Amino acid sequence: MTASGAAAAIAPEPEHGPGPVATADDVITFADLKDWERQLASTGTCKHPVRLHGRVTAVDLATGEAAPVYDTASEPGGVLHVACGNRRESRCPACSAVYKRDARQLVRAGLTGGKGVPETVSAHPCVFATLTAPSFGPVHARRMRGKTVLPCRPRRDRDDRRCPHGRDISCPVRHGEHDPRLGRPMCGDCFDYEAAVLFNLHATALWRRFTTYLPRHLARLAGVTGKRLRAELRIRYVKVAEYQARGVIHFHAVIRLDANTKEGFTPPPARYDAALLCDAIALAARAVRITVPGSGPVSHSPPPAARWIPPPWRTTSPSTSPKLSTSPACPTPASATPPKSARCAARPITSAWSRWPGTSARGPRSVIRG
Repeated sequence: MTASGAAAAIAPEPEHGPGPVATADDVITFADLKDWERQLASTGTCKHPVRLHGRVTAVDLATGEAAPVYDTASEPGGVLHVACGNRRESRCPACSAVYKRDARQLVRAGLTGGKGVPETVSAHPCVFATLTAPSFGPVHARRMRGKTVLPCRPRRDRDDRRCPHGRDISCPVRHGEHDPRLGRPMCGDCFDYEAAVLFNLHATALWRRFTTYLPRHLARLAGVTGKRLRAELRIRYVKVAEYQARGVIHFHAVIRLDANTKEGFTPPPARYDAALLCDAIALAARAVRITVPGSGPVSHSPPPAARWIPPPWRTTSPSTSPKLSTSPACPTPASATPPKSARCAARPITSAWSRWPGTSARGPRSVIRG
């Protein structure tokens, strides 16, 4: 009778030990640590810094002699870290915060003076305008009255009032700031996704045409020609575009009027006041429209009766009626007086920075024109 088996031999340990041995060259000194801290501070604790490698050499043009000035080999790791400068908070919170503070100072200087701008600009006609898209269908929203959160869409007749698809479009919930339902349609079949996409696609062109039409309507209301308006007036603005919770772009703009002089910051003639600018903004916004060839029929659910939305900005198809519009930027002329329940999104600015809500760090794009 025999028995068979397998045996595993244990290999001996290598003579130099179980692994690599640390040497004196691998030890980080206090001076190296201070260099790392200095480079980290120079990037503003950027999340994704740009790594540069190279050197700077100064050349004497007379003699041709070259002298080294800087080499990244002297930096920790042999590279120089530079802040990425991304304005999106989701990508780099540190660089986004720097951009937000810079934008705040820039807008504040345009309202109250500073940074080379005289303080007299605070007396110039200035309007804060919000241009937003209409309702493409009911969505969940967070409504506030002071510091009190109001119900989303309360309806007394919620049992009887339903959308054409039989879904309840009421919501008594007081949504929190981070509620994932914010911006979601209450009925996916009622929400006009195609119209929302078209509005976002042509938002830049709509704004560009708005800036073209604004001087024309301002001249017409002032009773002067366009040539005279350009000789007397200069329209300056700062604009921020951002996404709403429903995923549609809207614009915030501060528009200021200056006299067209070499000094650059002289008050405009008395006929150009904030009320006239508000009327011109409303007329220009309603006059802007864009034709989208081959877009097909696009429609959106009518807005609630309590919210007056005339058709200022529109994206239309050649064979159909207007599709897209935005609420007016400021009060309309007396010939088109809105109901008392209408909401106006523009107002003259008479005080300083407190009237400007600031810029968003979630990806705004601000443009200065003057």
